[in-house]
Amino acid sequence: MMDYITSFLNLPFPLLVLSTTIFFVFIVKLLSSKSVKNLPPGPPKLPIIGNLHQVGDKPHVAAADFAKQYGPLISFKLGKQCLVVASSTEAAREILKTQDRFLSSRVVPTAFQQEGLIPHSLIWSDCNQTWKTLRTMCRTEMFSAKALGSQSRLREEKVGQMLDFLHKKQGHVVSTEDIVFTTLFNTLTSIIFGQDFLDLKDEHGTLDGLKESIHKIIEYGGRVKDFGAFFPVLDRFDLQGIRRGTAKLYKKTFVYWRPIIEKRRAQVNSSTWSSDQAESFLDRMLENGFSNDQIDQVVTELFVAGTNTTTSSVVWAMTELVKHKEVVSKIVEEMEREIKTDRITHSQLSNLPYLQATIKEAMRLHPPVPLLLPHKAAETCEVMNYTIPKDAKILVNLWAMGRDPKIWDDPLSFKPERFIGSKLDYKGQDFELLPFGSGRRMCPGLPSGMMSVELVLASLIHEFDWVLPNGGDPLKIDMNDKFGIALRRENPLKLIFKEK
Repeated sequence: MMDYITSFLNLPFPLLVLSTTIFFVFIVKLLSSKSVKNLPPGPPKLPIIGNLHQVGDKPHVAAADFAKQYGPLISFKLGKQCLVVASSTEAAREILKTQDRFLSSRVVPTAFQQEGLIPHSLIWSDCNQTWKTLRTMCRTEMFSAKALGSQSRLREEKVGQMLDFLHKKQGHVVSTEDIVFTTLFNTLTSIIFGQDFLDLKDEHGTLDGLKESIHKIIEYGGRVKDFGAFFPVLDRFDLQGIRRGTAKLYKKTFVYWRPIIEKRRAQVNSSTWSSDQAESFLDRMLENGFSNDQIDQVVTELFVAGTNTTTSSVVWAMTELVKHKEVVSKIVEEMEREIKTDRITHSQLSNLPYLQATIKEAMRLHPPVPLLLPHKAAETCEVMNYTIPKDAKILVNLWAMGRDPKIWDDPLSFKPERFIGSKLDYKGQDFELLPFGSGRRMCPGLPSGMMSVELVLASLIHEFDWVLPNGGDPLKIDMNDKFGIALRRENPLKLIFKEK
């Protein structure tokens, strides 16, 4: 301890003054904070750090364990931050429906606190008129039934390119996450910009660094240990470099599409332009007068949300299918009855109810966003007779709910049959299954995401047998997960795809 004190006192004088000032401001703020009465129960809290030492790298698992001890609505203290976690259908319904008006603000992760971009955010901005206009535009131009219908051929084309690539990779070990991510990313870039940005042959994205940049942005955004968020007095200093690191990646990423924006802007602003000439979502944004900052923010969020979570959903479903050959056999039987073409099209997916039940079951056990994106209390309110203080951070633990024996029979078993004949759906009205959330903050990309998951998974099952490398035992496959914005596998799922 004396060594630490000596080192502190030996700091250069300006740095010593700054460090001392920060320390005393921190202590004063800590001592002046008021305790809230009637908070949801939770584990005992240590001075200053609260429960930080108990969260770990897998907060979805830690919160689920504490819920078993303290109940379906629990509270933590993470430094100065009050965190409330719901782990039951009743608690989720009160947060996402009953008190949605008071609890639908956002806690913005440090990575995404980019001053010039937040006002244009679809995910992180307040539920104001700008947010409503942007959400309506995205729903109309990208996620409506009409928009999805016009995109169907493009989606099928991108999945077809993935299948052709895998046919050429016979006998080779393939990282499923890389292939699925690239396919979904190119689908989105084609919808937004009218062209591919990645190459399937460049599986690791080393060609130009775009894939790496997107993955690093996602990694920064999903940081569990963010001390600036826990201790606001330190936030401005960005001691971990999270905000600065993300800002650099943003600038690097925006370069990829800036020339496309300027070229299309010149065409849209020309005297000969007609709205009938619009070929992409970019054209619609330009027609509505979007600035570069607005376009950059919306596009980045669509990439992060639209590829990361969907890739996670596909890969976890594939992992379960590798383990459960009997489920694959039933899907294949269903396809043999219903599919009479060489390749699956969107119009055929509705004829595959067992496949759809399998995807629901995978999302139950492996929700793409295990704690949903964080909500914030705009006002103090009550949930389940407990007080939720203003500015509290609120999470809904879908991972815990998917494993709750009070909700599901034999919850740890993978049984798609539980959804056959069931009216339970993922569209936000059934609180037992909420992979896309519910209420005003529900993911607007639900129809697009599910269409991609179904088409990619169905196509891979239809054309290939999947084999683990080196004769690996499917029953021993690693099921460990890694927490982040999306719940990814800790170790990549690598397979050999064999033609049927």
